[in-house]
Amino acid sequence: MEPELLKEFVPSTTRVAVLRDVTNPAGGPQFGAIQTVAASLGLEVIPIGVREQSEIERAVAGFAASPNSGLIVTGGASNTSHRQLIITLAQRHRLPAVYADRVDVANGGLVSYGPNRFDQYRRAAGYVDRILKGEKPSELLVQNPTKYDLVINLKAAKALGLTIPPTLLARADELIE
Repeated sequence: MEPELLKEFVPSTTRVAVLRDVTNPAGGPQFGAIQTVAASLGLEVIPIGVREQSEIERAVAGFAASPNSGLIVTGGASNTSHRQLIITLAQRHRLPAVYADRVDVANGGLVSYGPNRFDQYRRAAGYVDRILKGEKPSELLVQNPTKYDLVINLKAAKALGLTIPPTLLARADELIE
C-alpha cells in the first residue's frame, strides 16, 4: 500500500527510500513486499537501515539530492526512537513520506497507513478473556490485523505543496489539520 500512496500523492515519484529497522524480524518480508509493489509501479527502491542519528541524516540528505523521490518509513523500534528526526528530515528535504503509524502523522508526517491499534488492543482483550476462561494460550491462533487506517496530515501536504487527490481524501479514516 505504501508505494501506491506515494504515487497517488506525487505521480512523478520514481525513487523511494525505505527507512527500515534492520533489527526488526518482520523487516525482511515487509521490505520484500514493498519491493514487489514498487516494481509494478516503476519505482526504484533504495533500502536505508535505521540505526544512529548521523547515519539517518546522511542517508536521507544523500537520497533527497535526486529529484522525484519519496520515503517509506516502516515500523520498528529504531524508527520509533528516531521518529521526530525522520519527520524533520522529510520536511526539510521536501520528501513526501508514508509512515507505518498514525502517531507519526500526528507529529507532522504526511500520511500513514497501518493497523488500527485500538482494534488490536480490543482483540487482545478477547484473547485474555479466553485464557482466563481456561483456554490454553498455545492453542490460540495468531491473528493478523483486520482493520487498517489511512491518516493524512493536511498541514504537511500544504507545506510540501501537494494537492491531495479527492480519492485519497474520500478513503481517509482521519484528516489531521
